[in-house]
Amino acid sequence: MNEELRTKVKIALLATSITLCFSYNSFSFDDGDFQYWNTESVEWKIKEKYKIKLEEEFRFGDNAGTLYYQHSDIGLTWSGFADWLELNASYRQAFDIEKDKWHYENRPHLDATVKFDLLGLSLSDRSRVEYRNREHKDDDWRYRNKFTLSLPKATSYEIQPYVADEVFFDLDDGVFNRNRLYGGVSLRLFKYMKLELYYLLQTTKDKKDWINYNVVGTKLKAVF
Repeated sequence: MNEELRTKVKIALLATSITLCFSYNSFSFDDGDFQYWNTESVEWKIKEKYKIKLEEEFRFGDNAGTLYYQHSDIGLTWSGFADWLELNASYRQAFDIEKDKWHYENRPHLDATVKFDLLGLSLSDRSRVEYRNREHKDDDWRYRNKFTLSLPKATSYEIQPYVADEVFFDLDDGVFNRNRLYGGVSLRLFKYMKLELYYLLQTTKDKKDWINYNVVGTKLKAVF
């Protein structure tokens, strides 16, 4: 191999290495990235005050072209204490991609949701405490609070617009590091099937900067 050819090979290898390095970090999406999130779940009563829910969610980033997150969730809800209070215990296993490698997270969580009506509006406030057992990062605790305001249901399809806001606090570091602002509508497709369409603006603190994601989401729920 002559010297000129060796030089070209070295340049090609260097360029390939640089390209791979950037591609490994490509899943830290740009500020303003458009995403699509899809959720399917099934929920059924096992007793008068108890119900079980199974859920799967998939998230696509990089202008909705790349799958980067998936979770499976199973939970038990009890509403026997009062009509306005639901208590839930769930386990979630999540997978997300970072530096071109999938990592898992075990995430048990406890929820307490207060529900009430005011001036014809349906209001709910959900508090959630999560323990995050992560493969590639230190374990930590997180608190989330989601407040939802829903308008009255309309038509035989039970169309119901809503707005919601959810805040995230890292309990180990004592910092607020994420916010999700929702606007959407839910409706009943069939007797046991509900559909939800929403827009979500997620704002996350990434080191020193705040990164925004614009998300269009769909949720399909079977209720028995």
